[in-house]
Formats: sequence, C-alpha cells, structure tokens
Amino acid sequence: MSKKPSDLATRLGVAFALIALAFAALWFGGWIFWGLISAVGILMLVEWGDIVGADQAQRQIAQYAVTVPFALLAPAAAGPSFFVLGLLGAAVAFTGAVTRRGRLAWGVAYVGLPVIALVLLRSHPNGLLLTFWAMALVWACDSGAYFAGRAIGGAKLAPQISPNKTWAGFIGGVVSATVFAFALVLLFALPVALAVATPFLAVLAQLGDLYESHLKRLAGVKDSGNLLPGHGGLMDRLDGLVAVAPAAALLVLVFA
Repeated sequence: MSKKPSDLATRLGVAFALIALAFAALWFGGWIFWGLISAVGILMLVEWGDIVGADQAQRQIAQYAVTVPFALLAPAAAGPSFFVLGLLGAAVAFTGAVTRRGRLAWGVAYVGLPVIALVLLRSHPNGLLLTFWAMALVWACDSGAYFAGRAIGGAKLAPQISPNKTWAGFIGGVVSATVFAFALVLLFALPVALAVATPFLAVLAQLGDLYESHLKRLAGVKDSGNLLPGHGGLMDRLDGLVAVAPAAALLVLVFA
C-alpha cells in the first residue's frame, strides 16, 4: 500500500530535520557533538530495554550505568580512551549482575561502543571528514539499497527476517557506499585505504539492519519506538551506524 501524501511529508520533514541536526553537531564537534551522541545513545538504550522486555527499574539501572562512561567521554574529562572503554565494560557487567538480564546488559555495549567510536572519530585531527565518511556511507548504503531493490527486485536477501530486502538491494547498497567513499577520496583526500575498506563497512551496515529486524521479530514489534514520527524509533534509523562506527574507528586508528 502506498503511503498517504501527509505521511510522506511527515517522513521527509523528520528526515531533513535529523540530517540538519546531525550535520550541525558534526560541524561544531566538541561539547555539542558529544552531548548529542550521548543523548542519542541513552535514548536508544530505552528502546532496547523495551524490545528485550526489561521493566522500568531495570531500564533505569542500565541508563545510569552507561552515563558513567558517557560522562567521561566529555571534552573536559578523559575523552575517548581505553579507560572509558573499560568503564563501558564495567557498566555492562554491572547491569547484568544487578538486573540478571543478559540481553539488557548486551544493550549497554550495543549503544555504548558506537557512541565511544563516533566521539573518537570526531576527536581525530581530520575528524570532520572521517566522521562524515563513517556516518554518510551508511546513508549512501541505505539509499543505494532502497533504489536498487525497488528498481531491480529479484531474490530475497533474508525473507524470514526482513521480507522486503533483496540481493539486488544488498549489492546496490555496497556499490553506492563505495562510490561515495571514492568520491570523498577525490574531493577531500579521504585516505584510500578507508575507501577500499568501505564495501566491508557497507556489508556491516546491512547486517546491522538485519540484526535489529531480527530483534524486533523476536519481540513481536514493528518499530523500536515511536520517537520519530513516520520513522519509528532511533534504533530503526541508526541500526546500520551502530554496526559501522566501531569498525570505522578501528580502521581509522590503523590507517589514518
């Protein structure tokens, strides 16, 4: 069924607002970027708690636990470091021990690792370009997968998990992200090694999408939340970036 014009307008309006907010935070960096990314991580943890069936008290314990490493990510504190990574591990262990919910504890890592990774990327001397590459390659992959899937169709990628995804869309997403990365090489001197690694990251982005679809199927829900009108929850929009950000940060540490 096609979407109503009002629904499409809402989706487009929210999408443009999210893109503008992301670009503004990325451009300014520092406290603004850290604050936005940390807040998004905490809100995603709320959605994760709902999906895994945690009660309010258990969700609050997980949120309180993850705020410790997030707070020390701030520009005036320790910043991205092995110390903060260790604190995230402690937050995972604390959440699991207190709530007795392993999947809720895993959610602390699920949202915490990409937050640390993105702050690490933005703190790099060439952080604006590198963080833009990591974030925008996911958007390029999503767009390429959508249009290739619609135009070509064909065999389904994982029909039991996400019936609308096709192999054509999967390949289109990888190609689109790779073309985007090499455009950054030509226009802004992105390290070639990162562009060469981009197809791998595009695969990760789509696996992240499938993983969240799997979680929602287990929970019997269509969306991770209703925070974003016409889009569902934050996890619905950022599932690919969750998978890509930590891998992108590791690649940057090695090649940039």
